Amino acid sequence: MTDLLQRCSLPTQDPRFLAYHDTEWGRPVTSDSRLYEKVCLEGFQAGLSWSTILYRRKAFREAFSDFDIDRVAAYRESDKTRLLANAGVIRNRRKIESAIHNAGRAQRLRDEFGSLAAYFWSFEPDAQDRPAKITAQWLAANPSTPASTALARDLKSRGWTFVGPTTMYALMQACGLVNDHLHHCHAREPVERLRQALRRPTR
Repeated sequence: MTDLLQRCSLPTQDPRFLAYHDTEWGRPVTSDSRLYEKVCLEGFQAGLSWSTILYRRKAFREAFSDFDIDRVAAYRESDKTRLLANAGVIRNRRKIESAIHNAGRAQRLRDEFGSLAAYFWSFEPDAQDRPAKITAQWLAANPSTPASTALARDLKSRGWTFVGPTTMYALMQACGLVNDHLHHCHAREPVERLRQALRRPTR
């Protein structure tokens, strides 16, 4: 059966990637563990495709205690050794150490803001700072934004790693802090309704 849905300009027609786009990407995320997971996975993606990470996400969740912030923050050298031997994840020492390191920073943010979600959503851009229409041309010209640059700068000042402006914009897109589905994409309106109904987390 032919899939006739109109979508964003996607890099692949892989069914798992299409399902991620259709049912997950852009939908608002307010779970601390899922936001922390996204920071980690965006870091692991550096230099790779999102499809590579998507196919390994189940293995990542199993290896990193379902991205439970407190459990990962307590990881020891033996856990690093375990992760470096796990063929199901990206066995890059710097990225593994960053994920563990950032868990400790996430604990501090949670203590300060009440939740990781309250912190990240405080960087949601105002409507007047967003384009009236999302096009492929606009997205190509804006791999980062003032909001993602501010988020990356603040995270780095707090000691986080692998959190550049482009990486943080990818997180904002994926977790619904912005709706970057193209104007013709079938998922744009459902995502927008979810964003409009969302009660933003606050301190």
